[in-house]
Amino acid sequence: MYMAILSALTLGAALADGTEGVNFHRYETSAITCTIGDNSALGEHHNRYNGIYSLTTPTLKDSPFVPDYAGLNLEHYFDLRPDINKVSHTFFEPRNEPMIFRQIDAHTTELYQPVTPYWAVESTTRFTVTPEGYVDMDFTCTPHKDHWVGGFMGVFWASYINAPIDKSIYFLEAGSSLDAPKWLQYCTQRHGLNSTVFGVGDDLGLSGPESTTNLFISASPLQYAIPFYYGRFRDHVLIYCYEAGEGGRIRISHSPSGAGDTPKGDDTNPAWDAQLIVPNPEVGKAYGMKARLIVKPWEGREDVLKHVRAYYEK
Repeated sequence: MYMAILSALTLGAALADGTEGVNFHRYETSAITCTIGDNSALGEHHNRYNGIYSLTTPTLKDSPFVPDYAGLNLEHYFDLRPDINKVSHTFFEPRNEPMIFRQIDAHTTELYQPVTPYWAVESTTRFTVTPEGYVDMDFTCTPHKDHWVGGFMGVFWASYINAPIDKSIYFLEAGSSLDAPKWLQYCTQRHGLNSTVFGVGDDLGLSGPESTTNLFISASPLQYAIPFYYGRFRDHVLIYCYEAGEGGRIRISHSPSGAGDTPKGDDTNPAWDAQLIVPNPEVGKAYGMKARLIVKPWEGREDVLKHVRAYYEK
């Protein structure tokens, strides 16, 4: 376990009730350096990409996230209405609508988004940098309009990965467990093809229109046993653990090219994504999910399982 000591260097010091003009916070500890912010631009980081702008550790000098974009980016609300992606502003509404940045304490950043005009969802995302160097995410949202098509509300997060040699993510096959694992490799052939993995018992079908853009439409024949996955970056591993709140479900999504071209233009950057699915959402009721991102040197699958077990058994 690392002994984390927060540096005094902060690239935006906000009060708990929000400070005008402050959009991000940079954490520097002995375990991790990361910048977390709202939909604002910052240097080469583009606007419209909230979440983790960049992340490095003492053993990882390159951020695993495409510098222009982000990790754990709140990207979409969605359901099964036709032509859902025809208007970019509403398709990417969480990215496009203002957020209120709040620095809660030395360890926690909050991104609050008031009720959005199209989807009518209010949300709060809290990121906490732990002493071990993990990034924990706690998301809650409240729908304010009864208009969901297909019997569910969907929320989509994207992580844009910076030119990994292996674009795949790996998770446990349905029927296996942390104590008796059976690993599946998941790397979709093209964007929007077999791009979402359901968990065991998730029987809410997706009968929406065919799409080559919407990853949440195209279901993979694979199923996962536990809502986590890992992917390799340089000589490190990124481990994503998710848990849905009451009544919710987690789905895993992948695109081999969702993060655009590599700097040389000779390959594409993948997107390693996740969804929260809320069946039959009620107006005015809060729903949520939690996640943990672990970035560390690769020490094999047993080490991955150790960290995953510690998260779910906490």
